[in-house]
Amino acid sequence: MFLTKKNLATARAVGVAILATAMFSGCATYRDEFATINSRLDQLDAKVQNAAQSAESANQSAQQANQRLDQIEGRVQRLESSPRRVPRG
Repeated sequence: MFLTKKNLATARAVGVAILATAMFSGCATYRDEFATINSRLDQLDAKVQNAAQSAESANQSAQQANQRLDQIEGRVQRLESSPRRVPRG
């Protein structure tokens, strides 16, 4: 998660630098290009946030599965260590 936040911060800083350059240049074509770049950055930001949410959800599911496994582990050990039954007949 740390790298994701760092990458977002870097992308935003680049975007701000590009915007500052566009403001000083005053050229319409550069403004259009920077608008396109900013739009792409916003899309990437949304994708990164969605990926982070998906990863968090998967992590929670894995933790729940591990808890369930821990709960049944004791039962399995008791069954394995209990004396065997002798079949009748």
